[in-house]
Parts: sequence; C-alpha cells; structure tokens
Amino acid sequence: MKSIPVLTATAALLVCAASHAAAPAATWPVAGRQGVIQVVIVPEAAARDRAAYAQQIEQLCPPQSTCFLNFHTNSSGAPLAVPLPDAIAQESTAVFRRSVKQGGEYFRWSCRMGIDAANCF
Repeated sequence: MKSIPVLTATAALLVCAASHAAAPAATWPVAGRQGVIQVVIVPEAAARDRAAYAQQIEQLCPPQSTCFLNFHTNSSGAPLAVPLPDAIAQESTAVFRRSVKQGGEYFRWSCRMGIDAANCF
C-alpha cells in the first residue's frame, strides 16, 4: 500500500485551512432602512465581538462611501420590520457612522452593553 508523502498531506491541509479562513462571514440580516440608516440584526453570539462588527461593516458599507448602521440583537425572535418592533428597538448594541462629507467615521457601543461606559450612547 502506497502512503501519501507527509509534505503533500501537510500542504493540502494548509490549503484547506487557508481557504476556510479566507471565507467571508455571512452578512447579518438587514431589517430595513430608515432614511440613510441601515438597521442590522446581530446574532446574539456576536453581540460583543468587535471584530465581527468590523467584518459586517466591510461587507455592508462600500469603501469611501457614507454609511450609517444601527445594530440590534433580536433575542425574542420578533418579526423584522422598520420601524423596529419595541422588542428589537430595546436591544441596540452599537452604531457605526461614516460620513464622506464630514471626513470621519466612528463606532460606538450601546451603554446597555457595558463595554465602553465613557463613550457609549
């Protein structure tokens, strides 16, 4: 019986791992828009994961474009609609704002998250 050389098997494993790591995260559901603001539903498991938000911002906001995102969880499983049902509206997690006109952007956590008490909304 012929065995696969270790180097070939290792290379195949590295290629497989690299392709898995490079796969983009699934885009979180967008409940709708309120004017220029997109209302995004955050999976509860990712609600405190700043890197996960960064991935979503990259996917939802075209580079060098004005982009306003409001993030909320939906622990009650309420139907998605805009304006948001109270059950979702009360679960804000973060906001992201990028203004090309003003030349700036910021990410801010909701105070209810207890992550950045000095810079929350």
